[in-house]
This record gives sequence, structure tokens and C-alpha cells, in this order.
Amino acid sequence: MIYFNNVTKKYVDNVSLDNVTISVSAGEFVSIVGHSGAGKTTITKLILAEEFPTEGTIFFESTNINTLSKRELTNFRRKVGVVFQDFRLLSNKTAYENIAFAMEALGRDNEQIEIDVPHVLDLVDLTNRSSHFPHQLSGGEKQRLAIARAIITQPELIIADEPTGNLDPLNAKEVINILKKLNDLGTTVILTTHNRDVIDQVGKRVITLENGRVVRDDKDGKYVI
Repeated sequence: MIYFNNVTKKYVDNVSLDNVTISVSAGEFVSIVGHSGAGKTTITKLILAEEFPTEGTIFFESTNINTLSKRELTNFRRKVGVVFQDFRLLSNKTAYENIAFAMEALGRDNEQIEIDVPHVLDLVDLTNRSSHFPHQLSGGEKQRLAIARAIITQPELIIADEPTGNLDPLNAKEVINILKKLNDLGTTVILTTHNRDVIDQVGKRVITLENGRVVRDDKDGKYVI
């Protein structure tokens, strides 16, 4: 599904990724780990074409992401759901409205919204919080809402960029369980984290970055830095 072919990303003062070649197959759950500055977030930005590689190519299925037109890029991003560490919820909208807004942006009609939003709220165990605003939710609830918003459009790929970074261990565990459930249903998941406990909980493939290079690629879920 995703293929990085000899990708290097240079900034003025540093090299964030250095000749990285990795692939993620459809249906995989892959964790990308490394210390702060190792290049984890750069990988997510490159997948979303928020930034472009200095060298190398990035493919989604058979398409070179960096050759897409603005319209094609918009359509591509609809196939990807993103969950951020800082939630990025709309503060003036309820939990229900935050999810509905994502559907409205894609032109979904009210009937479809009324069917899908309650289903997704139930999936992330937020049915009884649907009328609450973000400031009325706990950190774990906010992150579960962010996941609900990311998956409402039924993306092929979910990118979770340090989704447990601001959560206590119990809420972190709940969030990872939801991501695992989505993966079991067939959605590809790419998770970036530096949390050893999270990696132990996931127990699947782990790619380790160090100074912008891939130094390990383990199929059995080991965290070694």
C-alpha cells in the first residue's frame, strides 16, 4: 500500500530522513518508533504530501504521491484518516457535530450522517457523550473522538501520530485497543510512538528509526532503542 523508495528529507539545518526504504502492506499494523527527532513525524507528513522528499519517491499503491495534482491529492487524502497527539477537535462543536462535520465536508447527506455518526460513536464508546463539547471531555475521550472523526469516512489507511502522548496509561490502552479493533476489521494502521508499553500492547511489526535511518524492522513487535 505505502512504499518509500530511497527517501531522503533534508532541511536547512538537518537531515530528517536519510535514504529510507520501507513498505507497508494493506491490512498491516505497523508501529514506527524512535527518539524525538528520529524522523517519525516526517514520515507521516510525507505520506500526506504535506511535505515532499528531497530525494526518492513515495507510492500509495501504484501512484507516486508527489506527482498528484491538487484535485487528485484531495481525493487521495480522503483515503487516509489521521489521528494527532493534540486531538485537533473543533471546540465550538459537540462530539456528534465534530464527526458530522467531517462527513459534511465530503458532501454526505443528512440521512447518511444520521446513520453513520451514532454507529461510530458507539464503536469508540462515546454514545453517552455525543452532546458534549471537547472541553467537557477527558483526554482519553477526546482522543477516542479524534479516532471516530478519522474513521467516519471509512479510510483505507489510518495514521496515528503519537496518539497516546498526552494520555495516562489507562486511556492510552483504550485508544490502542480501538486502533487494533479497526485493524482487525481490515484497516491499515501506521502508528508513531516512543512509548514502550504501547508497542508491547500492540505486539505487531515495529520499524525503528535513529537519526533519520531505519535501524531495525521487526515483525514480532519488539521495542529496541
